[in-house]
Amino acid sequence: MKILFDLLDRVAERRVRALAQRTSRRSALVRVGRVLVAGAFALPVLPFDRTQQAHAAGGAGGGGGRKRQPGEYDCDYWRYCSVDGFLCSCCGGSATSCPPGTEISKVSWLGTCLNPTDGKNYLVNYYDCCGRVSCGRCFCNTNVGDRPGYRLGVNNDINWCMASDSSVYHCTLSVIVGEA
Repeated sequence: MKILFDLLDRVAERRVRALAQRTSRRSALVRVGRVLVAGAFALPVLPFDRTQQAHAAGGAGGGGGRKRQPGEYDCDYWRYCSVDGFLCSCCGGSATSCPPGTEISKVSWLGTCLNPTDGKNYLVNYYDCCGRVSCGRCFCNTNVGDRPGYRLGVNNDINWCMASDSSVYHCTLSVIVGEA
């Protein structure tokens, strides 16, 4: 057994010495630097993409005993035309207010939704409620008017809690801002 280890040791030593003769310290540092820089761009740190987490949780209804508003738990409701997340109305809040123990995100995304009742388009701000783990109920991913990630203000696949005190996502609000 000792003979095998000695052989492996000699082979490894020869290879390391040959590599050291062909490579300078500077080129080795350059390569390590390139790997670190590429790794920094390859690993998304902020903003967090929560698409997979939301898809894994599915979407069942729920209301917490409040009186249900028309369409409040339905992803097809017109004001949810660009929502991507769990509806706060199913998580102890409402379409316009965060559940207790969460806070509204400091940033949001904007959508333009058509109200079929009056035929008008409305601007709808979508805010994430932050501070507790994901609700896991009433997941909607409608994506009307969603844009690629390089246009962050109109992209809904981002954890908008990143600017808040807690970056933990809970649910999403849809606040009608006015007529478009």
